[in-house]
Amino acid sequence: MAKWPLRGYLFGTAKWLAFAGAFSYAVLVAALYLNQRSMIYHPDQSIPDRSTVGLPDMSAHRIETEDGFKLLAWWKPPADPTRPTIVFFHGNAGNVGHRSREARQFIEAGLGLLLVTWRYNAGAGGEPSEEGLLTDGRAALDFVAAQGIAEHKIVLHGESLGSGVAVAMAAERDIGCLVLVYPYSSVADVAADRFWYAPVRALIQDDYDSVARIGKVRAPILLIHGEQDRIIPVRLARRLYEAAPEPKEGHFLPDGNHANLYRLGAGGLILDFLERRVARARTTVTGG
Repeated sequence: MAKWPLRGYLFGTAKWLAFAGAFSYAVLVAALYLNQRSMIYHPDQSIPDRSTVGLPDMSAHRIETEDGFKLLAWWKPPADPTRPTIVFFHGNAGNVGHRSREARQFIEAGLGLLLVTWRYNAGAGGEPSEEGLLTDGRAALDFVAAQGIAEHKIVLHGESLGSGVAVAMAAERDIGCLVLVYPYSSVADVAADRFWYAPVRALIQDDYDSVARIGKVRAPILLIHGEQDRIIPVRLARRLYEAAPEPKEGHFLPDGNHANLYRLGAGGLILDFLERRVARARTTVTGG
């Protein structure tokens, strides 16, 4: 007769374990939902010194967004008005000073350059969201237009998270060229790859669905990604490239990861592409 109490005990234990597992999973999913923006965005309130980072020839500005935030931006007009101007949207972390290597190469090539940060950085006072960052992107483009730069001379450069903003802006407006470095198909795809055990597609608040938007881009597209990228898997960049309309050009660097593409020659690839695709984009700088 003792076997029946034992069976009941085991059944009760199994039910308790199932409940505990389900509860733990629900807590995990709730944590992912509630903390997703802190995982996507990494604020940096520092305001770097232009001379210290090697960009004394850029001027500092505060670009006001439609909803009243003042974004830190560094500006350098093109050496010749016939040459393109790059609007550089950086990734989710760091500040404009951390992009000095890239900036120096573009400036020395005679191109105009706007380095702009996001509303959650450099004391701008904003909170991160996809809607907010798209508003920031529009403010940056309006600033460049106010400097007298023609649409067909504007090059949107999106890096990592910023690639989603660049694609969205290129889908909305006429530009000269779209450059994507470390891009992704969508944030939901990146999250699903990392948190495969959770229903992240149903949880995402800020998707930056570049695959859905890139078909509306009417400008030449250059995409550069690394085969060894562990942050944004290369297959997601390839998916975006496949969805992109012509004319387009993709470079998938065998030794590239999520930090070294410029050291592997991405800058030279960009300058070469602009020379071929944007009128009078002549350069004197080679290599990465």
